[in-house]
Amino acid sequence: MAETTPAYDGPRTAPRNGGEPQRLVIFLHGVGADGNDLIQLAPLLQDILPDAAFVSPHAPDPFDFAPMGRQWFSFRDGDPGAIAQEGRRAGGYVDRILDDEMARTGLTPDKVALVGFSQGGMVALQSALRRAQPVACVVGLSTMIVDAESLPGEIASRPPVLMANGDQDTVLPIDQFRQSVQVLEALGVPVTSRVLQGRGHEIDQEGLELARDFLKRHLAGA
Repeated sequence: MAETTPAYDGPRTAPRNGGEPQRLVIFLHGVGADGNDLIQLAPLLQDILPDAAFVSPHAPDPFDFAPMGRQWFSFRDGDPGAIAQEGRRAGGYVDRILDDEMARTGLTPDKVALVGFSQGGMVALQSALRRAQPVACVVGLSTMIVDAESLPGEIASRPPVLMANGDQDTVLPIDQFRQSVQVLEALGVPVTSRVLQGRGHEIDQEGLELARDFLKRHLAGA
């Protein structure tokens, strides 16, 4: 197994079976949180992925609007063009995480899944769809495509994508979610989309079950 020293930090969970990892799940947290947030999902997935390692990196930047938490990129400038540019930068950071973690574990992209919530889902999509070799799958919860205009000319792979969003989400309105699903469908990405009735900006039990089923289908058997 190759060893690297990554330029980022965050909690990790080793495979439940005690062996070397045969699969890898990378969690990408939402804005204002950090890697400790989503790593809590690892024990809830280990029964379907007993040979998987889990890593939940902290985003690179301090959160703009609070003294605690991290962010993958800034929303301070509400201009869509500026946000798209920031999203591209953050997608490059996720690229480096993917490359480092595959070097660390010796795994190929088809053994790796990205699971992102909110802004973490944005950077997961930003990175995964532009990589030459597709990852096993992408799970995007309460999220959207942040740089849709450039995607048709830059898409390089089409991994299976799960998109799920609450119909009562006031942080990421359902119309933006639906527009992102339409973009993916138009580009031939195999996307599974679900609108969660009565749900807000959150990962609830229904969203977790959708993610479990998706990972079981696209990663557990990879």
